[in-house]
Amino acid sequence: MRVERARYFLAAVETGSLRAAAARCGVSQPTVGQQIALLEEELDVVLLTRSRHGVHPTPAGQALIEPLRRLVAAEEAVRESAMETSGSYRGRVQIGGVTVAVETVIAPVVGRLRRYHPGLRFSVREGASAAVEAAVLDGELDFGVVTMPAGPAAPGLRRIPLASAPVGVYARTDHPLAGRDQVQWRDLESWPVVTMRAGTVMWETLHRHVPAPDVVVQAMSARTVKVMVGQGVGLGVLARFDTSADITDVVWIPLSDAEPVHLCLTQRQDSRPSPSALIVRRLIRDRAGELVS
Repeated sequence: MRVERARYFLAAVETGSLRAAAARCGVSQPTVGQQIALLEEELDVVLLTRSRHGVHPTPAGQALIEPLRRLVAAEEAVRESAMETSGSYRGRVQIGGVTVAVETVIAPVVGRLRRYHPGLRFSVREGASAAVEAAVLDGELDFGVVTMPAGPAAPGLRRIPLASAPVGVYARTDHPLAGRDQVQWRDLESWPVVTMRAGTVMWETLHRHVPAPDVVVQAMSARTVKVMVGQGVGLGVLARFDTSADITDVVWIPLSDAEPVHLCLTQRQDSRPSPSALIVRRLIRDRAGELVS
C-alpha cells in the first residue's frame, strides 16, 4: 500500500472535500480522487461517499481512519529517523511571512522543530505579501507564507493554497455596531478604520470595497490592529485567524459581502530546497491544514 494514498484519504475526511484535500496536499483534485479510488480498490472497500456538499467517510472508511493515521505516523517516524541520521535537521532555513502567518503557522512549526532538533537555525522575515514574494523570487528566502494577492503570481513563482479565513470587523463591545450579527462594506464608510498598512492584501481589499475609507491607523500587525480597536481608536478590518486571545472587550463581526482571505505558500518554481527546508515546508503545510480541519 502506498502511504501517500492514505494521506489523501485522511485529508479528504478532515477537510470534507476533494478540492480542499488537494490544496492541502499540493496536488491536483483529479490526483486525489484517482489515488483514493486506487486505495479503495486495494482495500476492496468504499471509503467515501461523494455529494454536492462534499465527501464523508462510509462506515468502512470511518473504521479505517485511526489505522491509517497510525500508518502515516509510522511512515513519518521512519522518515524523520533517517533524516536525523543523515544530518537533514541542521543548517539555516529562511522563511518569510505576513504577520498572521508567522504567529499562527510559522512560529508553532519553528517551536516544535527547535525542541527536537536543536541543530536547526531559522531566519524569519515579516512583511507584506508582495515584499515576501519578491524576496522569494530573488532567492533571499527559501519560501514564504503570504496572504494570497488578487493578481497572478509573478513568472517563476508558484503559490500553494494553505488555509482560508473570513474577513470581518473587530469592534469594541461598546461600539454601536458591536451587537450586529454581520455588517457590510458600506457600514464602514462612516466610521474611522484601523487596518493593515498600505501595500498589504487587507489594505487593498478594504480600498477595493470602500471608496474613501477613513483610515486613522495603518498597523504593522494584526495584533496592533486589535490593540488599537480595544483602545477605541476605530473599527479593525481583518481576516479572522485566531491570534492575540488576551485582548478583551473586542468582538469580531463578519462582513457578509466580503470574500475570504487565503494563506498560501509561495516558492520559486525552479528552486532546489535543502533537505532541512523541505522538512520545514512540509510541516508548515501540515500546520496550516490543522487550522482548517
